[in-house]
Order: sequence, then C-alpha cells, then structure tokens
Amino acid sequence: MQEFNREANTLGSKAAAIDLTGASIELKVLIEQMREQVQNIE
Repeated sequence: MQEFNREANTLGSKAAAIDLTGASIELKVLIEQMREQVQNIE
C-alpha cells in the first residue's frame, strides 16, 4: 500500500496536465480506502 501511495505521489508531482493531477488525487483517495480495508482484515 505504501508503494501505491508513493507512485500516486510521483504521478501527481510530475503531472504536467491538470487531468493527471486530478487522477493522482483520485488514486490517493482509493489507496487510502484500500489501506483502511487491509487494516480491518488484519
């Protein structure tokens, strides 16, 4: 999950187009939801 988050951060920081920045933010939200579900399983 940490690696997914790092990749989303990299995408957002290197994005030249506003669409990619928006996609990066959406990815981070989804990754956070996945992280919460993983914690519930543990």
